[in-house]
Amino acid sequence: MSATELWPQHSADLFRHATAEKAEFYRAIMTVFAAAKRQYRLQLRPDEILAEAQWTGQQPTLEEVVAGLAQLAEWGNLESQPDMARVSTLADYYRARFLYRLSRGGEAVETSLGVFAQALRHRAELQSVALEDIDDRLKALRKLSDAAIAGMNPDVAKMHEVLRDLVRVFEDLTENAQAFMAGVARSLELQQADATAVVAYKRRLIEYLERFMSDLIRRSDAIARVLIDLSPSIDSVLRQVAQREAGDAAPGDVVEQADETESRLAVWRERWKGLRGWFLSTGNEPPQAELLRARARAAIPQLLGAIAMVNERRSGRSDRSADFRVLAQWFAACDHDDDAHRLARAAFCLQAARHFSLEVGGDEDIPANTPWLEAPPLTIHPRLREYGEAAPRGPLARVRDRSRERALMVQHLQEESRQIEAARRRLATGRPTRLSALGELDTHEFGLFLSLLGEALSEQTHPDQAVERQSGDGLLHIRLEPLGADTWASIKTPSGVFSGRDHVLHIDMVST
Repeated sequence: MSATELWPQHSADLFRHATAEKAEFYRAIMTVFAAAKRQYRLQLRPDEILAEAQWTGQQPTLEEVVAGLAQLAEWGNLESQPDMARVSTLADYYRARFLYRLSRGGEAVETSLGVFAQALRHRAELQSVALEDIDDRLKALRKLSDAAIAGMNPDVAKMHEVLRDLVRVFEDLTENAQAFMAGVARSLELQQADATAVVAYKRRLIEYLERFMSDLIRRSDAIARVLIDLSPSIDSVLRQVAQREAGDAAPGDVVEQADETESRLAVWRERWKGLRGWFLSTGNEPPQAELLRARARAAIPQLLGAIAMVNERRSGRSDRSADFRVLAQWFAACDHDDDAHRLARAAFCLQAARHFSLEVGGDEDIPANTPWLEAPPLTIHPRLREYGEAAPRGPLARVRDRSRERALMVQHLQEESRQIEAARRRLATGRPTRLSALGELDTHEFGLFLSLLGEALSEQTHPDQAVERQSGDGLLHIRLEPLGADTWASIKTPSGVFSGRDHVLHIDMVST
């Protein structure tokens, strides 16, 4: 049969009833036909559909049902034929009466919609019962295998039945486990909208995971031992089962029979390999049961994180790191230093407190680093103490001109930036250099060196491990490779001599 015969040319019309204006009406009719097919009733009359359908709202008339059936037949979901069984008069013969049944396209649409609805209702679950079933069937298979090894006639039909049940249960277990591992995080995200729902879900999830993980730990070892016991004889069992399947599937000559047996045997070996990989380690990879156990454990910290996010939203706290990132972008967009200074004053409230109208020591200029105990006393008006405000008398204090201090501060910042840039050029040569060959470092060079050294050593887990990473500001890339334990390096600095084990240092600028 060709693909065109299997799939009608206007196949899109088969789904039109699900999106039409009277979709609920059409779906009620098609539901009756789907139920009739399960009951082995091939044809239905309009009055039977009217009586059996579950109508939403007011029940339609028979004429409306007949019109709906005709429309479904036009779309290709139903097939009709004249109903001659109830013809008793000539008038009945000329009256249009039809029997309706599902078309091939209609059956395919109902099957696909049923699978779709089942997938939506499916809940990912960790099946403790499936572990018990796998354990029981493996033990039954081991008994059958031991009987065959002992010289008794092997019951191939029984072994085939046990293997089929084992494959079915195992596939169900793996499908649900994969859905669970992929869906836990999604469920937690959906539950974050309501704090009450999160707390209730937390209690159910933790109890569920504790029960499953205890059963998984207990049964995984038993299943692994049975799999190891079956390893010497399982290939013979699989070959006998493959030969039994090939006897039904390949009625050809001896060569075709042998090819079909090998093909079936390869399929069974692949299934057995997947079962072993779930409970036994294969090479460098841990068993899938261990990964499932780890994923189940990780669901609990994720749940706690979801609860923390709910509490954070309820307390009204803002994301400070996001605010600082936005502020950094604003600073980067400033064209001049003056704009950046104004932005800093506005962002961090760096304004004078002249609105307090408080006089400190008269006209004396008090430095900002003066300790409170050494500063002159501050006179506070009784009204300010009593009411929290004081009406100022006389004009406001004269605003001091601090342009000279600002210029001096800018000069200091520029000089410091120049020295730091010179230190970067001194250290970021892009060539490997031994610490013992660095020689003498000034204050800024040594400060930069210590900062980079601390960032690199924070990645090191063993004294002989070579590490490399990017600096915190993202401008430099550093690689630190230790030399022999008996090597020694000394670096002279204005603060003293820095010494220790010699390393090969490689620092270069990160291209932007």
